[in-house]
Amino acid sequence: MLIQATLGFAQLHRLELSKASYDLLSAMMEVQRPGGEVNASQAELRARVGLSKNRTSIAMSQLVERHVVLRPEGRYRSYFIHPYFAGYASEEEMEEALREATEAIKAGDLAAPALPVPQRHLSAVPTRRSA
Repeated sequence: MLIQATLGFAQLHRLELSKASYDLLSAMMEVQRPGGEVNASQAELRARVGLSKNRTSIAMSQLVERHVVLRPEGRYRSYFIHPYFAGYASEEEMEEALREATEAIKAGDLAAPALPVPQRHLSAVPTRRSA
């Protein structure tokens, strides 16, 4: 059983994830290795939670855009759960990973989990008035 950092999960609601994203993240947490590495395809994860291919793709995009899931370039079927949300083999390993992640975020080497980008609504666009 892996140890999860409660601080990350306490803030997860602020990221405004869809239910499909929560479900996909949950499936990823079930199969993660200590430190958050997930070696599973979207099809494998989709089968665990019963999502359609399209909904799985959208959910994964949301997780990646919000930096909850990190997708290394050039690696097929490989994802990393952000260190703030990943599971660890021991409390010491978790504390060290969180400390390193915080330093990497401050240095600009790791993206912090991000709030959604505000959507621009048409109501915010000024309308033309005819003369």
